[in-house]
Parts: sequence; C-alpha cells; structure tokens
Amino acid sequence: MGAGNTGLYVIMGVSGSGKSLIGAKLAAALHIDFVEGDDLHPPENVKRMAAGVPLTDDNRRGWLLRIADRLHAAQRARIGLVVSCSALKRSYRDLLSSSGSADVRFVYLTGSRELLAERLATRRGHFMPASLLESQLATLEEPAPDEDAWVCDIRDPPDTIVADLVRRGA
Repeated sequence: MGAGNTGLYVIMGVSGSGKSLIGAKLAAALHIDFVEGDDLHPPENVKRMAAGVPLTDDNRRGWLLRIADRLHAAQRARIGLVVSCSALKRSYRDLLSSSGSADVRFVYLTGSRELLAERLATRRGHFMPASLLESQLATLEEPAPDEDAWVCDIRDPPDTIVADLVRRGA
C-alpha cells in the first residue's frame, strides 16, 4: 500500500520473537511510523525486568495504556502506525483495541521455546534478561481464532515475514 497507509499494527509475541526487527521492517515497507513499545515502559518496569522480576498485570496496565494512546492518536490523525508490544494476554490485546482502536491488526510472531532461548542468549544490550522467557511463555495466551491475528513463524527470515504481511494486505 505504501504512502497513505492508515493501518494500525501491533507486532506481538514473547521476548526474542523479533518484534522490534519485524515491526521496523514492516513500518519501512509501508512507509509509516514505528514505535518501539519497550520505550514506553515506565522506569520502574524496566528496573523490575532488568532485575529478573516478571511484571504483573498492574505493572503492565499503564504501559499498555500508553501504547493504546499512541494507536488512538494515529487513528485520529488518519495515519498508519506499527507498534511492537508483547501483548501476551487477550485482556491486554482487548485493552489495546478498546482503548486504542478497534481497527488494530495483531501480528503474532511465534516460535519454539528452543529458538526463542537461543535468540535471547545471543542478544546484547537489552534490559530483558533471558531468564524471564519462561514467565512470558507461562503468561502467553495465543490469539484465539476470533481475534483474527496474523500468525508468523519466526523460523522464516525477517524479509520473508514482512513480504508475507504486505501480501496479506498490510
């Protein structure tokens, strides 16, 4: 679609699934802005995660509302936006949709525990330690069929995933 795309996309999945990479590449392909959801975490959340302490629903609520605000602002301005956000639970996705925009398309990046752990073991410079992968997987509620999320296998190369998303109508 390119310039003029007004789609709203949340690239979701657990840590290590490639949300930031895929989100940035999709936004570039669509000529729309990308927001790194991790940048919207309050400092207290970052400190908790850096210390290996999983976030609670209460910890996540303000962060999710910030993301929802960005989605809603893009919708009001009639501009497209891609946001990376783990969106691990349906209730989180519902909050993003109801507080942000009902027109949000969720893109779920999924992969094996082994591949995710391998990616996290080699990742540098991120506050999220590999030790939190298990808590994220335990929290994860995969999107239900009625959520109509686009599911992508992270074994595929990033450019292949993005090309597939563009073909799907992103």
